[in-house]
Amino acid sequence: MKKLLVSLLFIVAASVSAFAFIDSYTLKRDQLPEEARQMLDQYFPKAKIGMIKIDRHLLKKTDYDVRLVNGTTIEFNNKGKWTSVDCKSREVPEGLVTKAIRNHVKKNYSGVKIVKVVKKSSGGYEIGLSDGVILKFNLLGQFKGVKMEE
Repeated sequence: MKKLLVSLLFIVAASVSAFAFIDSYTLKRDQLPEEARQMLDQYFPKAKIGMIKIDRHLLKKTDYDVRLVNGTTIEFNNKGKWTSVDCKSREVPEGLVTKAIRNHVKKNYSGVKIVKVVKKSSGGYEIGLSDGVILKFNLLGQFKGVKMEE
């Protein structure tokens, strides 16, 4: 009987801790860290939020995925710093891409727009262009190559 009770308590405890890491969804900006709200206000002032997904991870910190009504998706880390902006076919706001990167794209890829920017955890950026090409840059905005299909 004692073994059964201990087993049941273990199952209940495991279930409760598993539910603590379930993602949640909201439309409320105030669920985001302050820095994330400021970024949205600065670069997407008129955009309406379609959904905010709060990703809770067991071993990682919480992060946030924001989908705007226009289809743009923005990912934020637990401190509210953006890690990825994907505007689909629209151009990424100019202030999110360093001048060096913008100049490189303008000079070498005329007629295309920067539609996605990803800050890599290993340092540097991946820049998605409207023609499907993905460029890699270091933190200083120096070109490092074209990302090859994996």
